[in-house]
Parts: sequence; C-alpha cells; structure tokens
Amino acid sequence: MTKQIVPPLEALRRLIAGNERYSNDTRSVQVLASQLSREDLVAGQSPFAIVLSCSDSRAPAEILFDQGVGDLFVIRVAGNIVAPSIVGSAEFAAATFGTRLLVVMGHSGCGAVRATLDVLHGVGEIGSDNLRDIVDRIRPIAQTVIELAGGRSREEELAEAIRANVRQAVAQLCHGSRILEDLVRSGELVIVGATYDIASGRVDFFGVPEELRAALSAPRRAS
Repeated sequence: MTKQIVPPLEALRRLIAGNERYSNDTRSVQVLASQLSREDLVAGQSPFAIVLSCSDSRAPAEILFDQGVGDLFVIRVAGNIVAPSIVGSAEFAAATFGTRLLVVMGHSGCGAVRATLDVLHGVGEIGSDNLRDIVDRIRPIAQTVIELAGGRSREEELAEAIRANVRQAVAQLCHGSRILEDLVRSGELVIVGATYDIASGRVDFFGVPEELRAALSAPRRAS
C-alpha cells in the first residue's frame, strides 16, 4: 500500500470539516461507504491524523470527526493521560505511517479529571492502585488549577482543569519523547490540543501554531 502523507494543515482542515458535519447532524457519503473498502486496508494503513482522547463512550473520535475506516489512528485512555505506552503508540504511528498531525482531545465533564479534583478537595476516594495511577498523572495540573481558582465555581474549575490537562499532555508528548520531539522540530509533525463539548458536538482546537492558524483563516484558492 502506498503511503499517503497528508500535511498538517490539510489534516486539521479535514478534522474541522468533519466535526462541522457531525455537529450539524450530517454525514459524509464517502465516510459511510468506507466500510465497503476495508479489503483495501488489508495491505496496510495510512491514517492522516493521530488522536489521543479519553475513553469516555460519549467521545468517539471517528464519529465526532466524521471519519471512516483507516482515517484516524486513535489512542484512548481515561483522562487522555500520557503514560509510556501512550507515548509509544504515538511514536509508532508518527514514525511508521508518516502521520503529521497529533491531536490531544479532552472533553466536557471528564470523569477522570473530576475524580482527581474530588480527591484533591477531600470529597472523593481512589478505588484501586490502577485508578490511582490515572489520578496521579492528572493531580499536579489539577492542583495548580485549584490554587489559581480565584472564586470560580466547581464546574468552571473542572472546565479549566480539563483544558489544562490537555495542554500538559501536549507538552509531555512534545518534550517527553526523542522521536516525537525530533519530528516536531523538523516540521514533520504538529501536536495540538482540543476539547470536545458533548452537548454541542463541537471540537475547539487550541495551541495551533500561528502559521497553521493563519492558513486556516485564509481563503482557499481554487485548484
């Protein structure tokens, strides 16, 4: 199978357009028909974006970005945390498939982030060592959000902690892996953050490099 390299700008445009369709309750005919081409993927895959997202059943990346079979390399874990196996999965996709966009996506009402805030506020307990590992990875950034809360409501605090947790994950991926850091430095990979609002169905991207943001805003020239 020929490797199809999709530039970061085009990959981001595809995700934005797909989410626009999803939030407007429409679907791409091409995406709906993608399952019919599954035999074409037997020889290999060429996902145009990597998405690290939460395991929450209400936030399936392929659906909310209206993408088909073989389009996205999705890594899902509670709280979209960054652990060694998660980094390795992202390294594998970026290095093996030439995927040039990595999106870390949190979502509204994230249970893992809420549970961490509850523990820090002394109103929640950790049920197992495995759950503690998740909470401990979110704890430092959640503690900072609490300290800077400044009278915000618990829901406002949660929203800020979800966004901060995404920013922290982006930083860890950018600087906690030699492979990913080299790809970012050479311009072969762009890593951005995003939050998905379950109620509206919309994804908000942030941390997008200025040159990409400017290109997204510029009118597209006819081909």
